[in-house]
Amino acid sequence: MAGLALGIREKAAAEGFAAIRIARVADDPLTAKRLRDFIADGRHGGMGWMAETEERRSNPLRLWPEARSAIMLALSYTPDIDPLERLKDPSAGVISVYALNRDYHDVVKGKLKRLAQWLARQAAAEVKVFVDTAPLMEKPLAQRAGLGWQGKHTNLVSRELGSWFFIGAILTTAELVADEAETDHCGSCRACLDICPTKAFPAPYELDARRCISYLTIEHQGHIPRQFRKLMANRIYGCDDCLAVCPWNKYAVAAREAKLKARDDLQAPPLRQLLALDDAAFRNLFAGSPVKRTGRDRFIRNVLIAAGNSGDRTLAPQVQALTRDPSPLVRAMAVWALTQLLPAAAFADLRNTSLPGETDASVRQEWEAE
Repeated sequence: MAGLALGIREKAAAEGFAAIRIARVADDPLTAKRLRDFIADGRHGGMGWMAETEERRSNPLRLWPEARSAIMLALSYTPDIDPLERLKDPSAGVISVYALNRDYHDVVKGKLKRLAQWLARQAAAEVKVFVDTAPLMEKPLAQRAGLGWQGKHTNLVSRELGSWFFIGAILTTAELVADEAETDHCGSCRACLDICPTKAFPAPYELDARRCISYLTIEHQGHIPRQFRKLMANRIYGCDDCLAVCPWNKYAVAAREAKLKARDDLQAPPLRQLLALDDAAFRNLFAGSPVKRTGRDRFIRNVLIAAGNSGDRTLAPQVQALTRDPSPLVRAMAVWALTQLLPAAAFADLRNTSLPGETDASVRQEWEAE
């Protein structure tokens, strides 16, 4: 199968993948234990699907017993901008670099399907493709294949690509020549741990999603705990801090896929414009974007927190209008933002007129909290 492995590497390069490595599909007790401990400690937060799929997720052979080889691929999305520089403008929202254009799931999966179809024909083998949506532990599998190693921030790092790349996987029944696993090259560096605004890493190589801004702004469906709101600053979808400071990024290669290059209108969108989005406008602005999956209400929740952190009192009229939004999630965060933007006396007057008509308990709590 050496010739087949060479062929798939050539096809992968033609599709724009920056790297490709192959691993044998096998049981991985250490990964299974880490997953079990992560869930047992509740660090998965509200991502109940992780607990529901733990058994299959812990071992790729439980997901597909016939699989023999895993082809792991990296697609670069290295930004042209400094992700941390955008945090200096509190009037604009910061969207994670990976979400500044098309949804990577669609982009990567299309490329994987073409590769898999070629492999299926050449090897007369079965194939399945994965891009971060199935119960497959892709990062440990990628490390076993030699694509990179899981850094202290738990994300994959490569000596050739840095941190800015997506992972795609093709599982197949074909027996392919495997590459050597990658070893850890973090050394004594702890830049990713130290920069985290919410201290989401209890220890190196461990993540508590409940404290992670990416989780809070994207996956968390309820009200964001008060202790994290000011720490979010103007991050309205995801967080790039731990990736951006990785010293291995000096080797990162430029993104080749045009669909992953940042849209101009999403690099630093003014909070004033985002606060005005109704559901239709939200869907139109983020059509084809991963941001769309949060839904308008959760997204505006995040924007309101950024507005509260902005210190810009001229946003108060827009924020106040959102205290009458149909969504309790939006109303609650609008109230919190007003506590940050209005003088105490003005907020008290508004509370006295608004609180009696509020029916949602969580929103009432925000009115009464200050």
